[in-house]
Amino acid sequence: MKQSFFNRRARHGFRVPAFPKNALQLAVLAMAASAGLQCNLANAQTPAPELKEVTVTGNPLGATDLIAPAAQYSGTGLLLRSKTTLGETLDGIPGVSSTYFGPNASRPIIRGLDGDRIRILGNGGAMVDASSLSYDHAVTSDPISIERIEVLRGPGALLYGGSAVGGVVNVIDNRIPREALFDEKGGIAGKVNLDLATGNREKGSGLLLETGTNRYALHVDVFNRETGDVKVPVGLACTKGGTATTANSICNSASKVDGGAVGGSVFFDHGYLGASMSTYRSTYGTVAEDNVTIGMKSNRVGLEGEVRDLGGFFKSVKGQYSQTDYMHTEYEGATPGTVFKNKGSDFRLEAKHAAFGNLSGVLGFQSENTRFSADGAEAFAPYSKTSQNALFAYEEYATSWGRLSFGGRTESVKVQSLGNPLVAAFVPGSRNFNPTSYAMGALWNVKPGWQLTTNLAYTERAPKDYELYAFGPHVATGAWETGNAGLDKEKSTSLDVGANWKSGANTFTANAYTHYFKNYIALLNTGNTYGQESRELNPVDDGSDTILPEQAYTGVRARFVGFEASGNIRLLEGANKLDLALRGDMVRATNLNDGLPLPRIAPVRVGATLKWASGPWGSSFGFDHSAAQNRVAPGQRATAAYTLWNTAATYAVKVGPTNLLWYARLDNITNQLAYSATSVLTTTAFPKAPLPGRSLKVGLQASF
Repeated sequence: MKQSFFNRRARHGFRVPAFPKNALQLAVLAMAASAGLQCNLANAQTPAPELKEVTVTGNPLGATDLIAPAAQYSGTGLLLRSKTTLGETLDGIPGVSSTYFGPNASRPIIRGLDGDRIRILGNGGAMVDASSLSYDHAVTSDPISIERIEVLRGPGALLYGGSAVGGVVNVIDNRIPREALFDEKGGIAGKVNLDLATGNREKGSGLLLETGTNRYALHVDVFNRETGDVKVPVGLACTKGGTATTANSICNSASKVDGGAVGGSVFFDHGYLGASMSTYRSTYGTVAEDNVTIGMKSNRVGLEGEVRDLGGFFKSVKGQYSQTDYMHTEYEGATPGTVFKNKGSDFRLEAKHAAFGNLSGVLGFQSENTRFSADGAEAFAPYSKTSQNALFAYEEYATSWGRLSFGGRTESVKVQSLGNPLVAAFVPGSRNFNPTSYAMGALWNVKPGWQLTTNLAYTERAPKDYELYAFGPHVATGAWETGNAGLDKEKSTSLDVGANWKSGANTFTANAYTHYFKNYIALLNTGNTYGQESRELNPVDDGSDTILPEQAYTGVRARFVGFEASGNIRLLEGANKLDLALRGDMVRATNLNDGLPLPRIAPVRVGATLKWASGPWGSSFGFDHSAAQNRVAPGQRATAAYTLWNTAATYAVKVGPTNLLWYARLDNITNQLAYSATSVLTTTAFPKAPLPGRSLKVGLQASF
């Protein structure tokens, strides 16, 4: 029996057919699909029932029902919402928006918090890049290669450190298999993705192969995606290549991404040991500047293992280690400019202890080390080195009415400025911090189908290297950024209250939260200016230099309050199923020092989608509405309200041992012109970067 493989695929939303005899069937499948393989409805099958999904992020004890608000996206659901960046893929989820630096660089924003307050993980380990340093730096993970995404809304510092004060996004790709895929006879499984889109002339492809027995597993994946400039509903000026033109597209928004990985694990009676190597390459236009492109590359090595069913105090021990070498070069035309590098390692050890009555828990240790450098005219932060070590404990107590959770984390963080031999303004320095975080929560099973949750957390975050030591022009934000080496830890207290209801296919989830910061590290205008080339303070604007406003990292009191809700209503039951999915959220963020709004906060948003399914067919039709955002920080541009309509259709058919899923998605049906309130470009580079216009995407996913 291949039960473990069946369970894993069912949990992730995949159909699991019989396995092909050899890998050549994958090539035959791709050729047959592209030639238009004929089949009839007798071969069509409805999707297999999915098992109860277990979210792993923020859930070290594997509970079925989570106390902290979390969600996961996989299978067809992830496929249909997948965009060219991680941020845009998750944008529109209740509580989640995106930084949207055009179509090629976008990080998730959770409950109004972004940058180093949102922790992006790869399979539970640190993802080392430079995306939190600047909005134009892309995340080194492409949605085409992702198997599942888990989103933890609200503080996750207890398990993942102070940089998770706003939430966690965990990208899962199974490059290190954690369970046997087949029985002792072995087998092979795989997946092929092919897609095309009109709005950006996208051509994407991905291939995944997995093989093994009950004693070992091997994983290989490769992916590639190319896009052109993104079409929009308005004519925009462009000077790329030195020629002035006007077109209904975002200038310099083309991209090319490719990468892949190889990994494997060996399994023994009470655990596994695995390793993986992966690479990611991306070349894309920065949008803010018509002739600037970024060439990015990242190489990552990972090790992971677990020993289970131990006797004594510890029941199991799990370890993870990863090392990443990241670099990107910013090109002015064909000329290399500023080069950013970030090398880092992450080690994590978790041990589940034996239960003491109704009390169970996990103890852990985490160590991270990064070394950053930037060389060139746009290096606004010095060489730096950051070391962090942490101990944490998480406990759960089962009761007759639900569960209680509580725990703590203590860290030792050292942030060093190593200066820069080419920039005298960057001086060496060092700061040491000892952040501590505590959290407690409760889940109450009020009655069948109803649950209430609450979470209270106190979090401390050590300032990042650029918050302490930055001093220079940041072209992506159109400002001169100045760090503050005297910054204290960022301290915050948050409270979240939630309600969940489920009755068959009918569901409802709502959360209200408040987040108070005693020392929120904000980037605020000082009223001064700097010359980008001369580096002079308050220079005379005689046209010989680019004058930038100074923005300084400053600790202020701040408050975030918000609400998010989602639900599903089954309107029609039977052979034809019809559901109405509803969603909405709002967040209000205030600088309590002066009573003014904090920048780039999403407006009130609501959405609804009708979903129909009948046998092998599925379709959806819905909208996402963003209200006008007029409550903006000083100097920020207000945005008008807009509504984006979308529709999608799927058809699933089985051909021999292979499941084919054909899909089509039409975004922004009415070709609505819209600007994101959470994008810095809406203010600094208006009107260069509206949201994408109408686009049709079609694709095929084949799995066996």
